[in-house]
Amino acid sequence: MPEPRYRVAIVGAGPSGLFAAQFLTARNDIDVDIFDRLPTPYGLLRYGVAPDHTSIKAVAHALARVFDSPAVRFLGLVAVGRDVTREELLAGYDAVIYALGASEDLRMGVPGEDAVGSRSAREFVAWYSGHPDAEPQSLTGVTQVAAIGVGNVAVDVARILIKEPLALDVTDMPADVLGELRRARVSDVWVIGRRGPQHASFTTTELRELCRTPGVAVSVSPDAFDGIDESLLDRRTRANVAVLREASAAETPWPRVRLHFLFWRRPVEVRGDPVRGLVVERTALDASGRLAGTGEIETLDVQLVLRAIGYRAVRLPGVPFDELLGVIPSEHGRVLDGDRPAPREYVVGWIKRGPIGVIGTNKSDARETVEQLLADLAVMGPRSDRIDLLDTLAARGFVPSSYADWQRIEAAEANRGASHARERMKIELWHELLDLVQSERPGGPIPPN
Repeated sequence: MPEPRYRVAIVGAGPSGLFAAQFLTARNDIDVDIFDRLPTPYGLLRYGVAPDHTSIKAVAHALARVFDSPAVRFLGLVAVGRDVTREELLAGYDAVIYALGASEDLRMGVPGEDAVGSRSAREFVAWYSGHPDAEPQSLTGVTQVAAIGVGNVAVDVARILIKEPLALDVTDMPADVLGELRRARVSDVWVIGRRGPQHASFTTTELRELCRTPGVAVSVSPDAFDGIDESLLDRRTRANVAVLREASAAETPWPRVRLHFLFWRRPVEVRGDPVRGLVVERTALDASGRLAGTGEIETLDVQLVLRAIGYRAVRLPGVPFDELLGVIPSEHGRVLDGDRPAPREYVVGWIKRGPIGVIGTNKSDARETVEQLLADLAVMGPRSDRIDLLDTLAARGFVPSSYADWQRIEAAEANRGASHARERMKIELWHELLDLVQSERPGGPIPPN
């Protein structure tokens, strides 16, 4: 008699979910179904990592090996709450891992924030990364841009805007995006932080790359370095400060673009609709060490404002959620329902710990969660009353997309890229993705949203 097998569902095919699948398939008695709302796996590796950072995107090749296992299935175009419920997942699997990341933006909370030309950096990144949900970005008439935030997302959008467009031709950016960037006439980009450079979360490699972009003159607000005791800084922060000092002191004759780091400033108003200015207020630490406005204001003549001040996860229907922190509450990866663990439910990635860490952080995070899951399965044993969720979906006339469908998309992108002398070019339109998915599959149209 064959040994009983466990079946685990992972909701989200980004890095955290795929790392979890890797750990699970190290066992030979676990089948894994990986669900995603998109017909394409890899999450932020595909749609969040800057297209010109090919070394980081190459991580996807390593993660793709998880799909070589016959114990793993990719089930795309399936959204929890739209196509399946929490209860159905729990009825179909011995355990469920939520790995959905953080897809909602934090807001500045200032007048004019919703004007045309004021949007989140996440939306801008989605546009140049070819996400099918992305709204197009016109750069017509945009000469000055403000990126609000002092993390790597602000660095990425600034670099894409100031980089020579020809240097982006080797990337997988969609043709329409490259065309818009080639036509753009951006002359000034502002990176704005409420505190000083010693408080910024840039990684030094990213910051150095930005500051050394050819043809770009870098300036740093004169008061940025006031009061910094470098002996008290950690290695990364000290290196960041050194990069900024060096870049601001360098001479760039006849610059193509100017990059301004404006520290100790906070946005207080977006002017115009469409945007024609950003009002910022100088900040300082008060006697109690809290950040406060000084009343000194200035207006930057920008036509595009991109906020990069953080993200939060979105509630999944029926799943416990901490509205204040924007995460699924958990303890070492076990989902908490009130003060008690929710049986057979687990969480990994940003929806577990918040939007912090780099791609590699998800590996140790997933290991912790999977260890708890395996310990629980050892006690509970495999269920004998599981439903077949694919049968349930099929009864509704719905067939998820497969890994083979993704391979067709990947091949089509490679063919499109070859015609432009590059490795691949993203397919960014929903109808084109769905045409490829449905070309060899039964069933009717699959709703993208």
